[in-house]
Amino acid sequence: METTTGVNSIIGEPKKALLRMSIPLIISLFITGLYNIVDAIWVSGLGADALAGVGYVMPIFIALMGIGNGLGAGSTFALSKYIGENNKKKADNGGVHAILITFLISILTTIVLLIFLKPFLILIGVGNTIQYAMEYGTIIVLGSLFIILSNSLYGILRGEGDAKRTMYSMIICSILNIVLDPIFIYYLNLGVKGAAISTILSLIIVNLILIYWFFIKKNTYISPFIKNYKYNKEISLDIIKVGVPASLELINNALFAALFSLILTYLGSTDSVAVYSTGWTIVTLATTPVLAIATALISVIAANFGKKNYKNILIAHRYSMKLGILFGAIAALIVYIFAPQIVTIFTYTGTSTRLTPQLIAFLSCIVIFFPTMGIGATSTFVFQGVGKGLTAMFQTILRETVFTLFFAILLGITFGLGEYGAWWGIVLGELVVNTITMIWADLHIKKLIKSTN
Repeated sequence: METTTGVNSIIGEPKKALLRMSIPLIISLFITGLYNIVDAIWVSGLGADALAGVGYVMPIFIALMGIGNGLGAGSTFALSKYIGENNKKKADNGGVHAILITFLISILTTIVLLIFLKPFLILIGVGNTIQYAMEYGTIIVLGSLFIILSNSLYGILRGEGDAKRTMYSMIICSILNIVLDPIFIYYLNLGVKGAAISTILSLIIVNLILIYWFFIKKNTYISPFIKNYKYNKEISLDIIKVGVPASLELINNALFAALFSLILTYLGSTDSVAVYSTGWTIVTLATTPVLAIATALISVIAANFGKKNYKNILIAHRYSMKLGILFGAIAALIVYIFAPQIVTIFTYTGTSTRLTPQLIAFLSCIVIFFPTMGIGATSTFVFQGVGKGLTAMFQTILRETVFTLFFAILLGITFGLGEYGAWWGIVLGELVVNTITMIWADLHIKKLIKSTN
């Protein structure tokens, strides 16, 4: 098969390649984030306890998405690198490796989570919302394969520079979920179980679409057919050395969410957790463009890394930071100005209305770190693009588990500022580590350039 537009793009001019990959990703991630918000809106209609119960399960859902996104990042790095090396056979074999690794990890993950779901929820302080959390969480865990597989397949498409089909499939998944939510939650009277079922059913349909493109229509550049498979230790290591740390990096985010929920329960109540989980859904949507730019950066950097064109990596990184800061600042301004109107969407009925003042306060505080995410996220993804998955993971752990939790405990508990102090802990942790990460990435790229002189 001849090279595609996507393949030609990621090995071409870095700024154009970054924009071409970023725009579809911004749209798809925005629609996905919008689905998460709509999901929260429908669940909030069941009351504050239902919203909190789902909030306690969010660390697990984030972990599953993290595993899928991590494996997707590993696939993107490996396949883009092989394309940069002009090795189509190796790229095809890499696609099969990625899918087989995904299936193995998905099965193991499902077994572990089914065993430890309830003990984990009790450990993080689920309290009287345990019924809601278990109803939602059990279904999500049973659908682990579909959550992880879809994100891994997206990574394969991004590896060949095909951001458009990634966008189409993510949009389809989100629209299906938005449509199915009220049907399962209210019309079929399944409550939070209905929200979980609609999520998994949407993912099953999207996985079928992705499988159709790869194995039936056969019009992707990479051909991940079993006939193209031959075990290759180097390929496995390329996927794993970025994919596993990237997964652990995002699982660490889930661990942070669980620990932060525990701190909030100590400082306040389950209402504080509901505010955090709902508010973070808004944060995720608002910062979607920054994350999309950072994600697109992996393909561009990996392809140029394979070609040993390190100057293009420097150009792409600095351009991505400029775009990230711009989009982060715009998002911060919009959320800050319209916080009262945004919050009304989530507190429109019943016991959820009591969360209004806290949600507005949370959003008004948290927007401060948005612009710095433009330098932090893009710089972390630089290391994934050059195969330094462990470094990227360390940076994320430093940001979340070390600095952010440290500041949250210091301000919230030690200084007695309560949940407001915990929120400021997130802001300070992000500001410090995003700056460190930017300097680190710039120095590493300059070191690569120097090695070719």
